[in-house]
Amino acid sequence: MNSSGSKPALAHCRISGVLLHPTSFPSPFGIGDLGSGAHRFIDFLAETGQQIWQVLPLGPTGFGNSPYMCYSAMAGNPLLISPELLRDQGLLSQEDFANLPKFPADEVDFESVAAYKMALLKKAYETFRAKASDQQRHEFNLFCQEKADWLDDYALFMALKEDQDGASWHTWEPALAHRTHDALEKARFRLPGPIFFQKFIQYEFARQWAELKQYANSRNIYIVGDIPVYVAHDSADVWARPANFSLDVRTGEPAMMAGVPPDYFSATGQLWGNPIYNWGRLKKTRFAWWIQRFRVLREYVDYIRIDHFRGFESYWAVPRGETTAVKGRWVKAPGEAFFETLREELGELPVMAEDLGVITPEVEALRDRFDFPGMRVLQFAFGSDPANPFLPFNYNRNCVVYTGTHDNNTTVGWFENDLNDYERTNLLSYLGGVSPDGIQWDLIRLALSSIANVAIIPLQDILGLGKDARMNRPGAAEGNWHWRYQDDQLTEEVRDRLAKITWLFGRGPAHW
Repeated sequence: MNSSGSKPALAHCRISGVLLHPTSFPSPFGIGDLGSGAHRFIDFLAETGQQIWQVLPLGPTGFGNSPYMCYSAMAGNPLLISPELLRDQGLLSQEDFANLPKFPADEVDFESVAAYKMALLKKAYETFRAKASDQQRHEFNLFCQEKADWLDDYALFMALKEDQDGASWHTWEPALAHRTHDALEKARFRLPGPIFFQKFIQYEFARQWAELKQYANSRNIYIVGDIPVYVAHDSADVWARPANFSLDVRTGEPAMMAGVPPDYFSATGQLWGNPIYNWGRLKKTRFAWWIQRFRVLREYVDYIRIDHFRGFESYWAVPRGETTAVKGRWVKAPGEAFFETLREELGELPVMAEDLGVITPEVEALRDRFDFPGMRVLQFAFGSDPANPFLPFNYNRNCVVYTGTHDNNTTVGWFENDLNDYERTNLLSYLGGVSPDGIQWDLIRLALSSIANVAIIPLQDILGLGKDARMNRPGAAEGNWHWRYQDDQLTEEVRDRLAKITWLFGRGPAHW
């Protein structure tokens, strides 16, 4: 599944790309998937001179549908599997789509989509069990063997979770929650079908993603994946390897919770609720579980964005029982030792550092020691003075500039709803007013014309969409991650404008 092409070196190439999560693709099945909509988007990127496609974490999401709170740090989201590609394999038929619900075209109704698509995946699984060719069975068995170090625990975890009506693992009977040998053996004997099903859908996700990545790389499009610094408490990772996390050994609940102090997004900080790491234990294992995470993700993507990079230098730890993040404290993390070990194990580290929030000289030193490009977000540039690090004239080349990220409002929504008077005055003075092309293209121009090696633009900004197209509102537990676009929004005018501005500022492929 690794790239066969020669990807650009982030520290030395002038390139641009688009931020878009696969759930946002057009598809008749209510959610974006890895089929024809994804391939058309790759074509759009290639035709407009882009070389980067950035995605959010690809894991199986739980409550709230956040890709940053998944049931596994290693597995893929089964809702991204394309039913049409399963049909083309002979695992589904066109008749299986006869009663296709009328899903919304511009958003994801996750509950309805999950019910419909999981039923389709179970049909495909039954067909595979009954009719798979010898070659298909061989490839499936090989996948299961190669991924056994995470797949076995994940498949058992998900089978048990379904068996337990979705209850969090720490509420299961103690023998299962604490993984006694006899309890696990009994569960494997009792649930062979559900376990096999979970392995099957991971195999199909991996197969479809590998084909899509190969197609993208063949068109000189390279994928930036996202590795969240924390994992969900209710996940196969925490259940299978509790010693890696700060847990109450009696109840299995987090003893210390992750989050961030008060910041731009929230006056009371963000209390994420994930368990923080037992870094002492991880260091004794030479960070084996973390290195495994990077190995798995490197098979799927060309570059890795580390979300909340500052957590590798110091992290905000909040005691159990708190309802906000205000009463947390900073605790030192062994980031230098970790990245040294990671480099020894994996060699080159094609990493981007999400260095937003409360960034200290120590965090910057860790980032710069390993030559990781940091992030610059134009929506943060106009609230202070000329020393603001997000203003383009303060950039160095080794950074990635965005108009906004998945956590920001769209640029149009930000301009129309979020700016205070001081920011608006600064912005308009900096731009010399808003051009007839619209504020979104003014910020896209700022990003692409900057000296930053990499410029990445959310598709919502390229399409000029307002606040209703926002992907995430940090701190809001519900109502996020829903947005989708439709094929007819990628008009010839949009394509032409993006292609021209990409060429104008020297970010297209050399042969383009």
